[in-house]
Amino acid sequence: MVLGPYVANVVLVINTGKMERSLEATTMENTTSSCFLMERKALVKINRKEVMLAKLRKSCSCTPQKLKNFVMDFFPVLRWLPKYRCKEYIWGDIMSGLVIGIILVPQAIAYSLLAGLKPIYSLYTSFFANIIYFLMGTSRHVSVGIFSLISLMVGQVVDRELLLAGFDLNDDAPPALGDGSLQNDSFSNTTAFNLTIVGINAECGKECYAIGIATALTFVAGVYQVLMGIFRLGFVSMYLSESVLDGFATGASLTILTAQVKYLFGIKIPRSQGHGMLVITWINIFRNISQANLCDVITSAICIVVLVTAKELGDKYKHKLKFPLPTELVVIAVATLVSHYGKLNEVYGSSVSGAIPTGFIPPKVPEFNLMLRVAVDALPLAIVSFVFTVSLSEMFAKKYAYTIRANQEMFAVGFCNIIPSFFHSFATSAALAKTLVKTSTGCQTQVSGVISAMVVLLVLLFLAPLFYSLQKCVLACIIIVSLRGALRKFRDVPARYHVNKMDTLVWVVTMSASALVSTEIGLLVGIVFSMLCIIVRTQRPRTALLGQIQDTNFYEDDLEYKNLSTVPKVKIFRFEAPLYYANRNYFLKSLYRLTNLDPNLEAARRKKYEKKEKQHLKKGNHRTVNGLGIGETTLQLVPKQIDFQALVVDCSSISFLDTTGVNTLKEILKDYKNLNISVLLACCNPSVIDSLKRGGYFGRDFECMQEMLFYSIHNAVLFAKDQNDRQRGAVCNK
Repeated sequence: MVLGPYVANVVLVINTGKMERSLEATTMENTTSSCFLMERKALVKINRKEVMLAKLRKSCSCTPQKLKNFVMDFFPVLRWLPKYRCKEYIWGDIMSGLVIGIILVPQAIAYSLLAGLKPIYSLYTSFFANIIYFLMGTSRHVSVGIFSLISLMVGQVVDRELLLAGFDLNDDAPPALGDGSLQNDSFSNTTAFNLTIVGINAECGKECYAIGIATALTFVAGVYQVLMGIFRLGFVSMYLSESVLDGFATGASLTILTAQVKYLFGIKIPRSQGHGMLVITWINIFRNISQANLCDVITSAICIVVLVTAKELGDKYKHKLKFPLPTELVVIAVATLVSHYGKLNEVYGSSVSGAIPTGFIPPKVPEFNLMLRVAVDALPLAIVSFVFTVSLSEMFAKKYAYTIRANQEMFAVGFCNIIPSFFHSFATSAALAKTLVKTSTGCQTQVSGVISAMVVLLVLLFLAPLFYSLQKCVLACIIIVSLRGALRKFRDVPARYHVNKMDTLVWVVTMSASALVSTEIGLLVGIVFSMLCIIVRTQRPRTALLGQIQDTNFYEDDLEYKNLSTVPKVKIFRFEAPLYYANRNYFLKSLYRLTNLDPNLEAARRKKYEKKEKQHLKKGNHRTVNGLGIGETTLQLVPKQIDFQALVVDCSSISFLDTTGVNTLKEILKDYKNLNISVLLACCNPSVIDSLKRGGYFGRDFECMQEMLFYSIHNAVLFAKDQNDRQRGAVCNK
């Protein structure tokens, strides 16, 4: 490859890349100047079969040291806990653990509304998730447990299956089965039949069936995550861009907000299911607004004002506060006391949380038949849970200068779902808000997670019955106020639009689909739409003709920059995308439009002109149709609009070529050659050069390669100028 046939004093910086390739620079003398010749090293042939067998033998071998390393990698706590600096870390971990535990209790009880389950199951989830992540997680700071978005996704599946089983989704409806009474024969038969086909005992009531669905869903999601870790499929998270995740979270937040409004007003309407849940729920709310419970409305207004005010003050003075104010816990404690002594449930009919048992329910294996019903729903749940956990882990690892292992995070989150599913828990994930609180209160390691689990355990064993009289509208207020961060994303839309219009469109589409259709469909729509946007960007990329920056060897877009000089008789074309089958036509159209020349049309025009000339000559007329002599015909064949004799294609932005791309370059090479216009390629990367070689672009023996391929645009331009000068000299000599 000729790197600079007409440039002296060149500084050559070479990135060798892979070790199997090397570089050899040779200086050769030309009649005009020095020439730098780069030769590619021959590829070292690798026996892939032997490499795979060697890796397999190494992975299958079992030695005491390897077994020890495997156990310590699988349980990272065994590595860092013996090195724990007690005096330095313990007080920060205790403080952050206590604060997170205090926050977890009200959030766990509140998020049970989202999951459609009893509060006790949320407390179980918070307890087991913290213990398991302490043992298996590699992040020192993330807080793993219940997360509003994950709870919503679980709740949607639970509601759907309850509806299919014939249960009433109204929270205050009496149980259809399990209390010894049946409302009517037809309803009981339907319910019993639906329960029988999924393998659940007909005596199992609504609560039992709901947690059965949730644990089966959680178990399958955990299995998916572990399998993804085994097969190293963490790359799946790369398809969830920041715009997709933000749009998904914002759309889901609107759905969460909508689902809680009925509790704010004390309206007893069934949960909407299926696509368009947000719209249907709002229609039902406005239809039943006259049934609003005044007690719940007043309580909701007071709680929201108190919570929002406390949050705003906390944000304003967070640098002066040593730890966040436990506003949620204070609100719950006061509201519970007022509800209990004011008898708000008995006197005003306000909906309350009800009995929360103490202790642990005996473990139970999730139902296999239910797993089959929710297997598809578990996949987006597994992906979202993993992506949020890994992204937060990487964010805080970078901030505090340590590393995490994404694959181990996959295992940790997977087992945070698999093991707790046997103990009546549902899916978990890392949560940004709690993680921020954790770091701001001095967290150093996951010992703080154990402290938080102990706080939850204290509630589980002794304090849970005290929340019997807690109004559901108070829990709804806590959930809605916690959505402030996600809903504030709407304020960022103008700034987002200013930075990148395409990413803003992805955010809007994902948010709209998540809110108006469903969360799972919204996530799928966001992924597909973002990938389509990438395809569109490569299908219709930027193209430009380049001009020379004065007194330099550099070239830029003449539409974007001023004071660029055009190169006489040379057109320089830049295509800012890979050249492949989807953008082939756009490449050709852009090239023909910018150079103001379609070689096919010009060739056809010339053939037509030559045909007419031959017809005149056969008739004995030695004058052409334009009144010119035969000797002047050749000059007439070169049209005036062709103002260049060389085309330089800047390939610096072409990352790869497929077969169609190679054939396209061969096509323009042939078409322009018929018009006596040379095509020169500049700034090609090695993969593009290999594709061109395999496609026969340089001929069989690559004999013309040094006259077709150049290291820089300037080298190609100098070569084209010299070529033009030689042609003019040859014409003059004749």
